[in-house]
Amino acid sequence: MFTPIEFVLEGKAKEGDEVSLRGWVHRSRSSGGLAFVVVRDASGVMQCAVKKGVVPETDFEAAGKAFIESAVEVYGTVKRDERAPGGWELQATRFKLTHQGEAFPITEDQSVEFLLDKRHLWLRSQKLTSVMKARHYIVKYLRDFFDEQGFWELSPPIITKSGCEGGSTLFELDYFGEKAYLTQSGQLYNEAFITSLEKVFILAPSFRAEKSRTNKHLTEYWHLEEEAAHFDNEDNMRLQEELVSSVARGLVENNSKLLKNFGRKPEDLMAIEPPFYRMKYDEAVEKCGIEWGEDFGVPQEELLTSGLEKPVFITNFPAKIKPFYMETTLDGKYALNADLLAPEGHGEIIGGSQRVWEYDKLVARMRAAGLDLKDYEWYLDLRRYGSVPHSGFGLGVERLVKWLLNLEHIRDAVPFPRVINRAYP
Repeated sequence: MFTPIEFVLEGKAKEGDEVSLRGWVHRSRSSGGLAFVVVRDASGVMQCAVKKGVVPETDFEAAGKAFIESAVEVYGTVKRDERAPGGWELQATRFKLTHQGEAFPITEDQSVEFLLDKRHLWLRSQKLTSVMKARHYIVKYLRDFFDEQGFWELSPPIITKSGCEGGSTLFELDYFGEKAYLTQSGQLYNEAFITSLEKVFILAPSFRAEKSRTNKHLTEYWHLEEEAAHFDNEDNMRLQEELVSSVARGLVENNSKLLKNFGRKPEDLMAIEPPFYRMKYDEAVEKCGIEWGEDFGVPQEELLTSGLEKPVFITNFPAKIKPFYMETTLDGKYALNADLLAPEGHGEIIGGSQRVWEYDKLVARMRAAGLDLKDYEWYLDLRRYGSVPHSGFGLGVERLVKWLLNLEHIRDAVPFPRVINRAYP
């Protein structure tokens, strides 16, 4: 039976215990009759000392032949050694080269494009391994929160006839001779669920054909979307505050060692507690010095969050620059919406609003947006039969991961990033 490396590093094995490890060579060096082979598995890395005369000759030769990323099995006894990674060393009695493979193509100082071309191999790096672990926990805490709040998780279609955010960012496809699209959002389908289950959420891929070259844009991303009957925009914002702070607390309370890999201080995440800051669009425009009716870009988002230790809601955008489904103020000038901007320059992570719930008003908004009502007949049915006020939001999982881990670029928040110039590997 093989022992996870973290079992040893956490002190669960005693000095002198015999253990067996199975993993891949992280790095190695040798000097005369001694080889130091650092082995990694999913749980951590550990140094193994392979000494000539202690292990069989063939085993010592195998240790010398091993490349970085060769698959190995190592048997031996545990020893305390503060010089070794994690403070423990395995003194080998056997060393088995399961698969030598070829010389690993990734070395130091590779270009970003090369590492993206070799993403399937670069995922083995310590950084990306830690990111994927943290992402797992973040998604778990998101689901845990909704479960505790009495929400139901459901699954929307990925292929749709209906655009949600506008035709210019839709990926079009030929669906057996008919025009269809990859979904931008499952929101419209979420709205169908609320009349039976009231509080629902979905976690699914979304696709945006945005030609954006920023450190926070992906063309394919994972979208957490919530919808709740009888919620207004204020209820919606409170739910977002509680959700985000719950995830931050979960990371601090359960994954503090993992956070250290990103230089994240627990106190920084513990400061992410409700209430979040709030600023109306008109005030934000004045602060940024842009024209009324413009949206905020990366420089403006950085300015609006400068010096903040927790997110800020920008509320009440002009209705004319927001989608047709957003409810408005009585005069129709402003949307009852909020974008949640993360601090430290990470920008928008959530967009949400109160929805138009009355049939006549929705039809008028859709016509004004130039939409073909035939494509939305099913959606209009939701306003014909038992419609109620409701609200919802969409959260970009990769953007949340990027912010909480303070990553430089969103491409490292997802295993295989899809951006405008990359759909490989």
